[in-house]
Amino acid sequence: MPRVRLPHTGDLTQAFSALRNRNYRLFWGGQLVSQAGTWMQDVALSWLVVLLTDSPIALGLTMTFRFLPALLFSLHGGVLADRLPKRRTLIIAQTTHLLVALAVAVLTSADAITVTLIYSLAAVRGLVDSIEGPARQAFVPEMVGRKDLPNAVALNSTLFNAARVAGPAIGAVVISALGGGKDAIAACFYINVVTYLAVIAALFAMRPSELHLIPLAPRGKTMRQLREGFRYVRATPEVMVIFIVMSCIGAFGYNFQTMLPLVTKWLLNAGASTLSLLTTAMGIGSVVAGLFIAYRGKGGLRLLLGSAGFFVILLVLLALSTSTAATTAVLFVAGIVGILFMTTANTRLQTLAPDHLRGRVMGIYILLFIGTVPIGSYVIGAMAEYVGVRITILTMAGICAAGVAAGSFYALRSRKALGAEVEPDPALAVETPEWDLTETAGLEKGAGAA
Repeated sequence: MPRVRLPHTGDLTQAFSALRNRNYRLFWGGQLVSQAGTWMQDVALSWLVVLLTDSPIALGLTMTFRFLPALLFSLHGGVLADRLPKRRTLIIAQTTHLLVALAVAVLTSADAITVTLIYSLAAVRGLVDSIEGPARQAFVPEMVGRKDLPNAVALNSTLFNAARVAGPAIGAVVISALGGGKDAIAACFYINVVTYLAVIAALFAMRPSELHLIPLAPRGKTMRQLREGFRYVRATPEVMVIFIVMSCIGAFGYNFQTMLPLVTKWLLNAGASTLSLLTTAMGIGSVVAGLFIAYRGKGGLRLLLGSAGFFVILLVLLALSTSTAATTAVLFVAGIVGILFMTTANTRLQTLAPDHLRGRVMGIYILLFIGTVPIGSYVIGAMAEYVGVRITILTMAGICAAGVAAGSFYALRSRKALGAEVEPDPALAVETPEWDLTETAGLEKGAGAA
């Protein structure tokens, strides 16, 4: 099988080339601080729900309320991302997040917080995310331009996963140092409030003259503009392949927030310290993969399908493992492979999508990757309750394998019909990139199409 060929720069500084852009440098630094605070708040909020209810169901419902708005509204958020100025949208969204975090902090420190209030504020946060997410994704090309876009997407993955490692660790130290009660949890929330100031200040400090501004989509009927986005997706085979695989991997494969506690308690018979070890191992693997992608460049469809297939194998190994050491090693590799898949998918979508449709395309991406979390979490939890954790994870691996197989089949079928492929709807006024399938055994989109 031909070897995956990724651009090699030969210069380690190229791993951070997108940071040469002042606006992106500000954004990246602000996001790193803010994301670490967000992960710290998530850990503290989960512990608060446990203290208030001592109920796993209540903890699961918090996640449902948190992510359900992404399922319901991320497509509309994509439309708004194409219509509205992205920097201004992000400033408003981040300010709203700050106010929500402040409300949680004040209510907790005043001993007035309830589970109902937590659910309500989690839903508000999720609603804001459904608008902020597509806008943030579509804002990246405006900060760095197309040349540095693959590197910026990889650095975003590195940022996210570095925060995923640092945030919970800081939160655990704060909670432990302050006694583990509500005051300690409130302190985490107040720290998170301060971290939002970093990203808001970064957005205000940007130089608009240095942005690669993209003309805004005209205001119109939301459903008609949504249909434009879906028509583009159907007319672009590589995007269809990505979304076919993503629909399974996002919902049932990358749902580790639900899966890891089950693995820790019922497969390893371990406690919170082991859960922290597993989460950290996966986070470190993700950071390693993000830096690798940033250094080597962007990949094609073969890398995407290959990493997704390898991810399925790792899910099977995770289900069969009964050793903490083996499970830790599997999750470290899963962190690497998962980020190879997610970063490649994100980069290809950002690169392929026409400027005036990018928000809508990324809205679909967020729907499949984040919006399906409530569905996947419920299915995983319900199956684990009735058939056991091991069989549940093996079933999830089977569903993900079916998604990879379907995506591969679609790629092959599209290749055979490529010569007679129908051009996209002229009403979209876009030029669909040529799909070069010659590079890697006839299965991947050539990386040079970007």
